[in-house]
Amino acid sequence: MRKFAHWYALALFLVVLDQLTKYWISASFVYGEARALTGFFNLVLTHNQGAAFSFLASASGWQRGFFIVIALVAIVVISVLIARHAGERLFCLSLALILAGAIGNVTDRIVLGHVVDFLDFHVGGWHWPAFNLADSAISVGAVLMVVDSFLPRATRPGGTR
Repeated sequence: MRKFAHWYALALFLVVLDQLTKYWISASFVYGEARALTGFFNLVLTHNQGAAFSFLASASGWQRGFFIVIALVAIVVISVLIARHAGERLFCLSLALILAGAIGNVTDRIVLGHVVDFLDFHVGGWHWPAFNLADSAISVGAVLMVVDSFLPRATRPGGTR
């Protein structure tokens, strides 16, 4: 248990941070309100009923249950992978980040019926779709997983996959 507990602790810390930031934004902003912080970054309160980049956001409502089930299955699979590969630091770091993001966003879906997004980057009038810390953790985790996949197996502590 001690071998992989720190990966779950990291994920838990990130979930708490994600939920606190979403709570703060939701308590401090009116839906749709945006506050410019720099020439390329705003805070804005939006709700996403879809997946990444609002995929299926305009569907009739069935997507909520669908995304909840997918997230719960992913959480179980990722948890098992962390336990089985606890010594593979980069791989488990990537999994812990993805796990945190999945838990953070599925919590929103279950409790609120949508995901709270608030980070809005823009350039020349073009805005990247708003996102949150959970989305950031998933994205960074996915990039780290790709990096890990290119490392020679001999350099992976804890064995091979």
